[in-house]
Amino acid sequence: MTKVLVTGATGNVGSQVVKELAGRGVPLRAFVRDPDRAAAALGPEVELAVGDLADPASIQAALEGVERVFLACGNLPPQVAYETNLIDAAARAGVARLVKLSALGAGIGSPVDFWDWHARIEEHLGASGIPSVVLRPRYDMTNLLAFAATVRAAGAVFAPAEGVKVPMIDPADVAATAAAVLTSDGHEGRTYELTGPEPVTFHDVAAQLSEATGRPVQFVPVPDAAALDGLRQAGLPDWLAANIVAVFAMLRQDPTAQVTDAVHALTARQPRHLSELLSGHAALFAP
Repeated sequence: MTKVLVTGATGNVGSQVVKELAGRGVPLRAFVRDPDRAAAALGPEVELAVGDLADPASIQAALEGVERVFLACGNLPPQVAYETNLIDAAARAGVARLVKLSALGAGIGSPVDFWDWHARIEEHLGASGIPSVVLRPRYDMTNLLAFAATVRAAGAVFAPAEGVKVPMIDPADVAATAAAVLTSDGHEGRTYELTGPEPVTFHDVAAQLSEATGRPVQFVPVPDAAALDGLRQAGLPDWLAANIVAVFAMLRQDPTAQVTDAVHALTARQPRHLSELLSGHAALFAP
């Protein structure tokens, strides 16, 4: 049976891809930097390949005996170099299919560095000759867990998100889609845009948090400059803080908030609603 290499295997999506593939009985190998952390997160039964996307030799070793690859990497300045290292090694190894985790909004020259990086990697992948599939999910609903501290302390979500309306998606649904295209045929050359089941505003987020926690939670819009300053004060590096604020600015410019049916079409299951995720994490937001 085809063996799959999963990169980013301890991340939000990658860890769920490992779970999905293991549940299907698919042979897999997780590419990780910290084997102890990975074993604790993924379970002792998952085969690990220890290495780094900055180290081509470790990538080459991880690809031995692998026919398909799930490519994911955290958003960080060397991301283009890291992912193209893997793509180049996969091309040399004769990988039969590579599924890349990208982002909805990816475009070269985007004011969001993350989206520019993804587009450059997609371009490199397309030129590599590897049969490939690109997944472009919308805003990750687990990003909202970062607001837990302010909800606990002040009963409020502070964000530069007035006017944002976005069909947030659960990473588990992205992972289920990745597992589906890794294990079925007919997807090569396709780009799938993945969204949740309905667009939500941050006023909706506050209302659903109120219901999940049983206490009033309000959404407080803040200007971009104040949001940027707050993120810096919270300890985020300048490049990351600036990109988070830029994402919100781009989301404010997308009033259509288009929903796609790709998750259901590819997995035969409906994508998860935001209320389900928030209720499952209600304790995190409680005082």
